[in-house]
Amino acid sequence: MSKQLYEMKNDKIRSAFLNLKKNQPECLKRRLNLSWSNWGFGMESLEESAKRLQNAGIEFIELHGNHYGPDLGYRVRETLDILESHGIAVAGVCGMFSKDNDLSSNRAIHRQAAIDYLKREIEFTSSVGGSYLLVVPGAVGRPEKYDEMELERSVEMLRSVADLFVQQSVRAAIEPIRSAETSYVHTILNAQEYIRAVDHPGIQHINADVYHMQSEESHIGEALIASGEQLINLHMADSNRCALGEGSLDLDTVIMALYLLGFNKEGRYVTPEPLGPGGDPYPAMYGKPDRLKLDHMVMQTASYFRERESTLLS
Repeated sequence: MSKQLYEMKNDKIRSAFLNLKKNQPECLKRRLNLSWSNWGFGMESLEESAKRLQNAGIEFIELHGNHYGPDLGYRVRETLDILESHGIAVAGVCGMFSKDNDLSSNRAIHRQAAIDYLKREIEFTSSVGGSYLLVVPGAVGRPEKYDEMELERSVEMLRSVADLFVQQSVRAAIEPIRSAETSYVHTILNAQEYIRAVDHPGIQHINADVYHMQSEESHIGEALIASGEQLINLHMADSNRCALGEGSLDLDTVIMALYLLGFNKEGRYVTPEPLGPGGDPYPAMYGKPDRLKLDHMVMQTASYFRERESTLLS
């Protein structure tokens, strides 16, 4: 029986990985950096979240970009004190873009809100030692487009603050989101086209998400490899957007593709973000946390990821 096309693509990645393992074993010595995106924990204290990640052996965190106004969000010294006490460093910050702060909005007040938000988050990200700030070109939870000028408005707005990324040594990580949640920039290729349109040295990186990639890419492994050095962070969840190991995601192929990319190095992160099924996940950031459920989700994801990684590398 002949193999299906996706199986043939999987085999190609596996063959390249095994060749790397045999001929350049030194390239596999360092493990992938496992982080966690905490905004899905809802209205939980950072102290509680840090304890959970420490218990699961996770040493990095992607912080909720919660500086929606000058009087809102994490405070730098308090944040660092909490994280340092649990042996956790900041990988980056998850920028949150809704209709209220949409770079592509046809309402100037919302575009201004997006610019002000980015200014606050860039400064915060730099102050806590984060290497990247996730940027979504259009609002999450708005799959219907405004008009034919969304891209142009978004590019113009992001370019207006691009110098700040360079000045603060923070990388802008453009995230493609599935078409059920945003109106444009759905694939790695779309993100690369958007980056070229902005045309600025501060806007050069990509934050991919395997959950969105399942809907939008023809093959996740191939798309990851095509992202090349631009990929700085990868959000993870299983096929049902739950903990890794609780769905049908081909995690092995994802891990092998990352090692082929040389993603196992400083400044690159694998960041689980299991938010559960649904069209608009943003309400989760204000939800009531279920401690036992969250404990299970983190421990299951971390242990399963490391188990599959060890199996491939052994």
